[in-house]
Amino acid sequence: MKILHHFMYSVVFGLYAAPSFAATTTHGDWLAYAQKENGNQACIMSGEPSKSAGKYTKRGQVYLIISHRPSEQRYNEISFQAGYTLKKNSTVLAIIDGKNKFSLQSNKGHAWTIDADTDAAMIKALRSGTTLVIKGVSSRGTATTDTFSLKGFTAAVKSINKTCKVK
Repeated sequence: MKILHHFMYSVVFGLYAAPSFAATTTHGDWLAYAQKENGNQACIMSGEPSKSAGKYTKRGQVYLIISHRPSEQRYNEISFQAGYTLKKNSTVLAIIDGKNKFSLQSNKGHAWTIDADTDAAMIKALRSGTTLVIKGVSSRGTATTDTFSLKGFTAAVKSINKTCKVK
């Protein structure tokens, strides 16, 4: 299922050719891997929620993804795949250990931080945290709460940093 997870990530984010994966490593509850996207290296880590709550009848896969795309000078990009279409123009809330809060902007079934500075601040908080809770609302008005374990998060960050030569 984890390999399917990687393939689906590639399809969802519009990679046109089938991805070629380098070594996939598991770090606690997080996966780290590298792949070629249109001939350029991308280093990606992802985690799935350990718990999801909400009164929904059908929902797709849910992931938090951190990626580096050195050829585009894009590093530490955080994205959330909700598994459903988010309410238009809504804000998704990420809460680390009940105290560090970050707003993510939604677009269809995904949400992102607003800029690189927010990415950096959120990754710093995630590296020192134990639990991440993400709250969103679907286009139908269904509130959801996804809880992620941060066990292995720092090791996964170090892995993608090493592979993509990010300091």
